[in-house]
Amino acid sequence: MPRQDLAEWQWRKLRRALEHARRNSKFWSERLPEDVESLQDYFDRVPLLHKSDLVAAQQVAPPYGTLPSTDPALGMCFYQTSGTSGNPPIRIFDTARDRAWTVDMWCTALYGAGVRPHHRGMVAFGYGLFMGFWGMHYAMERLGCTVVPAGSMDSRARIRLIVDQGIEVLGCTPTYAMRLIETAREMGVDLAEEANVKIVVTGAEPRPETTTRAISTAFGARVYNFAGMTELGTVFMFECPEKADGCHIIETGVIEEVLHPETRQPVEYGEQGVRVMTGLGREGIQTFRYWTDDLVVKRPWQECGCGRTWDWYDGGILGRRDDMRKVRGISLTPMMVEDVVRGFGEVSEFQTAIRTVRGLDTVVIRVEPRADAAADAADLCARISAAMKYETGIRPEVEAVAPGDLPRFEVKAARFHDERTS
Repeated sequence: MPRQDLAEWQWRKLRRALEHARRNSKFWSERLPEDVESLQDYFDRVPLLHKSDLVAAQQVAPPYGTLPSTDPALGMCFYQTSGTSGNPPIRIFDTARDRAWTVDMWCTALYGAGVRPHHRGMVAFGYGLFMGFWGMHYAMERLGCTVVPAGSMDSRARIRLIVDQGIEVLGCTPTYAMRLIETAREMGVDLAEEANVKIVVTGAEPRPETTTRAISTAFGARVYNFAGMTELGTVFMFECPEKADGCHIIETGVIEEVLHPETRQPVEYGEQGVRVMTGLGREGIQTFRYWTDDLVVKRPWQECGCGRTWDWYDGGILGRRDDMRKVRGISLTPMMVEDVVRGFGEVSEFQTAIRTVRGLDTVVIRVEPRADAAADAADLCARISAAMKYETGIRPEVEAVAPGDLPRFEVKAARFHDERTS
């Protein structure tokens, strides 16, 4: 679709969404101007929406407060955000139309990454309140794939199922993919040789290139970066097979702005900024100009050779603005730590804390060595500390713990903790 036609499509969808919200949602009727005349007028006049606004609106009358644009009784399922931030969760429901749109968006992303009707798929996911990969399950069904359910299984059972059922498409978080790799190693299973996985779809958390390489090597498969949001209700980007780390925005379903984190003004292609998301497909709980805190760099569609006319994010979600911490004047993010630690194959799991030690901000990394590397734990810790100093300018204290001491995560990992009192 030519870009001009796409803009007209977006404006038609947005105009109807705005009318629906003003007419049916108390929250949005008090927030949206009545005479928005164009996309640019929308950007200029509609205020940014923050998570705190959603939380406050839902607190009025839980679970949904003043947000819904339809009667919640029309909801056919309920989701909420993961709660890993420690803040109150955002809650949404899907109407039948919302569900159809959610699955459409996932079908677009999966087909774009190479998933086809003959594939056998599995989502290694707990099927709980977190929206996560629910949409992937239903989208694979709609595409005609054979979907093997594994929600109640532990990691060992899932490994056996991946091998025995010849699973070709696997969906999970990057963290849980690493957990499956660790479990397979403990079981003596070589996933690259004994399994048949061709596509690994990862999402729900940013991950550095070192993690991607580790997953790809262990499974002998292509790893695709997807991202979605509970606030949107579905996936909004997928990594293109033609360009590694090039994640196309599904611009028929969302409008994505990239704004400067301080001035709130649009940034140019190639400049880092914060994603501001508008959803075009939901009727139950709608989102307009949502400040996500996700850091991204948008690139123009012409720079990808696949032929799609959708712009793309270089590297996907690069991190979160609210995750960045200053340590002795140096900015540090969870992904910067993971990028270094995942470069050491001897590490099974790790945790990072920022503490005040003798009056100084100090980064402490606890690493869990693989069983076959435990004897050289002191040397491993020293090498990680040196690598962190080289890559980030911060020399952390690195300590080894016994195998199995650190927590494992199936959904979003919580490995980064700021324990400073002020």
